[in-house]
Amino acid sequence: MRRPPTVNVLIVFAHPELCSFNGALKVRAVDALKHAGHEVVVSDLYRLGWKAAVDAEDFPGVWTDPDFLDVAAEQERVSAERETPPDVLAEQEKVSRCDLMILQFPLWWSGMPAILKGWVDRTMARGFAYGEGRAYDTGPLKGRRALVCTTTGTPSGLYDPDSIDCDLDRALWPIQHGILSCLGFDVLPPFVVRAPGEATAKQREEYLTEYAERLLAVAP
Repeated sequence: MRRPPTVNVLIVFAHPELCSFNGALKVRAVDALKHAGHEVVVSDLYRLGWKAAVDAEDFPGVWTDPDFLDVAAEQERVSAERETPPDVLAEQEKVSRCDLMILQFPLWWSGMPAILKGWVDRTMARGFAYGEGRAYDTGPLKGRRALVCTTTGTPSGLYDPDSIDCDLDRALWPIQHGILSCLGFDVLPPFVVRAPGEATAKQREEYLTEYAERLLAVAP
């Protein structure tokens, strides 16, 4: 029987606590995917000490406008001049090599942690991940898939469409559509665990098993 092709997976992990349930999801994903014969790379942003802020240090050389920092223009310039900062370039190379990218994070204030947003701001730069006429169906990262795996700190009912809090689909829309789809990714349905801190050990193990099975269905 012919073996399915190897899938190159990038997991961008954004949680300060390795022993969190997010950490457990990341470990289970790595184990399941590697056991299936796939290549897995993890960018652990907190352990990397990732610099989240875009600032003047990201743009060596002569700016397009010496008196004004136009971030998009400078991202495009340093990309063209091969002056992208080494930490950003390393992440861009990981993205370029992957077939599947997983964003693994806790949902904080109906969004991603600041360190992950900073990874997006700096890594998915103009000139690399998008540009004039290069978005959505023509995005530079077209042909790759992306999956959001997240946890909530609040019970499931608080993210229902009719709840006082934000509907979960609406909370994830800026990430899944505004970022991932815009860059050309084929966005898979998210895997969400609601309030794992309130779950029993048995329930948490069931979530981990379900997640591994979900990933192996995506990358058999």
